Amino acid sequence: MQLLKSLDELRGWCAQLDGTVALVPTMGNLHEGHLKLVDLAKQHADHVVVSIFVNPMQFGANEDLDSYPRTLDADCLALAERKATAVFAPTVADVYPRGLGQQTFIEVPGISDILCGASRPGHFRGVATIVAKLFNMVQPDVAVFGEKDFQQLQVIRLMTRDLSLPVDVIGMPTERANDGLALSSRNGYLSAEQRIIAPVIYRTLEQTAADISAGSNAEQALTQARKSLEDNGLRIDYLELRRREDLAPAQVTDQQLVLLVAAYLGKTRLIDNLQFDL
Repeated sequence: MQLLKSLDELRGWCAQLDGTVALVPTMGNLHEGHLKLVDLAKQHADHVVVSIFVNPMQFGANEDLDSYPRTLDADCLALAERKATAVFAPTVADVYPRGLGQQTFIEVPGISDILCGASRPGHFRGVATIVAKLFNMVQPDVAVFGEKDFQQLQVIRLMTRDLSLPVDVIGMPTERANDGLALSSRNGYLSAEQRIIAPVIYRTLEQTAADISAGSNAEQALTQARKSLEDNGLRIDYLELRRREDLAPAQVTDQQLVLLVAAYLGKTRLIDNLQFDL
């Protein structure tokens, strides 16, 4: 497995490749969910490039950029075992040579300003910009993303379509612990007690989807779900029922739906979602 630490190294390496390329963009501190993305990517391309870059553009002023765990050596060992072809781990200076303040950016209108976008202004501008840059740097045929960050996945799909980028964007179902908690690098911030509580998020989504599917009034089901989370000590950022394609508020005629939630457990912000059809 190759470790490529600059854009020049990446381009030189890519120029010698034969066959198709899949990209798995990550911020490192890899868990089994990330590694399953690599497994899926290998099914769709001859070579798999995993990018590891903690992207400052997608962090807000009071978020965890400085404390976000950086574990490049351990990540590379795990990726070598999973038989990734290469790791691309550029510096901030290589990605943003003129600095963040002078960086050209990409923004996907509408979908970027709701849900997580409303709580984290500018976050999806950072996501869309770095993913577009990685697409240009690696020039993959395929890119694989986890569905845990469902809004992010839909932002990237729309950006790719809007900019006519020749990349097939593939989503992979959320990888979960045995108790249902969606795997996330930020789970490491949870205390032992909080870790026991956290699976209530997914259980609540499952119950809410079942209630709506059985004909319960959606608003009443959402109200009950919010109360359930609050009773377990979570502080809700949002819990919403949306149309899957563009995350517009669900209408009575919509059949492909997704429940999306963001909630704080202590200082840790957890997100999850559940897709279902009526």
